[in-house]
Amino acid sequence: HVQLVESGGGLVQPGGSLRLSCAASGYTYSSYCMGWFRQAPGKEREGVAAIDSDGSTSYADSVKGRFTISRDNDKAAVYLQMNNLKPEDTAMYYCAAAELYLDGRCPLPDIGYWGQGTQVTVS
Repeated sequence: HVQLVESGGGLVQPGGSLRLSCAASGYTYSSYCMGWFRQAPGKEREGVAAIDSDGSTSYADSVKGRFTISRDNDKAAVYLQMNNLKPEDTAMYYCAAAELYLDGRCPLPDIGYWGQGTQVTVS
């Protein structure tokens, strides 16, 4: 049974920092791609950052230079370091994981497992 549990959200002032964590269990973690997504009230879900099984990363333009995604395969965890937070970063943040396609592509967000989310409020 795949389980993803996020933590680390909270209330922070503009310019502040938060570090989100996602603990994974129930699957072969190292062969999965991982990602962070967010959804603000009244808005569509958007991808924030992703990290592949080989450690390659990608970011939404809106967070480049401010957010850093990382993973610890030994701990089966993925992290999102968020610096210089802005009010527009306010959203529910979700961790997601998916097994890579045979050709190495990551199927997120169409196919995968999701956590329950952690709220980030910048105000």
